[in-house]
Amino acid sequence: MKILVCISHVPDTTSKINFTDGDTKFDTNGVQFVINPNDEFGLTRAMWFKEKQAAVVHVASVGGPETEPTLRKALAIGADEAIRVNAVATDGFSVAKQLANVIKDGGYDLIIAGRESIDYNGGMVPGMIAKLTGSNFVNTCISLEVTGNEATAIREIDGGKETLSTSLPLVIGGQKGLVEESDLRIPNMRGIMQARSKPLTVREPIVLSAATKALCFEKPEPKGAVKLVTNVDDLIDLLHTEAKVI
Repeated sequence: MKILVCISHVPDTTSKINFTDGDTKFDTNGVQFVINPNDEFGLTRAMWFKEKQAAVVHVASVGGPETEPTLRKALAIGADEAIRVNAVATDGFSVAKQLANVIKDGGYDLIIAGRESIDYNGGMVPGMIAKLTGSNFVNTCISLEVTGNEATAIREIDGGKETLSTSLPLVIGGQKGLVEESDLRIPNMRGIMQARSKPLTVREPIVLSAATKALCFEKPEPKGAVKLVTNVDDLIDLLHTEAKVI
């Protein structure tokens, strides 16, 4: 089985976020980047398939040279090969088109993507990849087993879970639950050393026009001052006169 794990290069949630050029561009200065958490769950599951079923695991990302440390980390975790599409990730459609082109050329059986990235939270890419490659698709996936050409997946739905049976090729949008957080892997020294010699291929992108454009970004308003209420009568008065909820 040949697996491609799609990797997003995203800001660490502890980083301070700012914007430049009139709030139209994300300011990367001083920001630490990591593997998108939903993708990391998928990468860990792919490592299980590699160890238990001798699967070949590749990782791919769309972005500039700044994304290569993130791809090297994925190689250090255990992926066999990395692919970087040398293009700016302008929107979900362009990312899906670039990755679909990689998938078609690579002949992958299973494509594992995160349900969404934690930077833009678009949640569009896995489904579009499935459509563009003619693959089956399971989103919000929290469990995946593959036997031969058949797969059994469990996904979260409103109010419960759904178990699905499908066939390869398959695209999943994975999330927390695909593996437990305690199973996530930290690169060890041996993995880091091996990653240096593993191939990281840079592909030139196919020519595309972005389908959407970000006009501006706006950070949430800062939280207001807290009022300490010492008795119920004052609380009721504030809820009535200021919050206007009663």
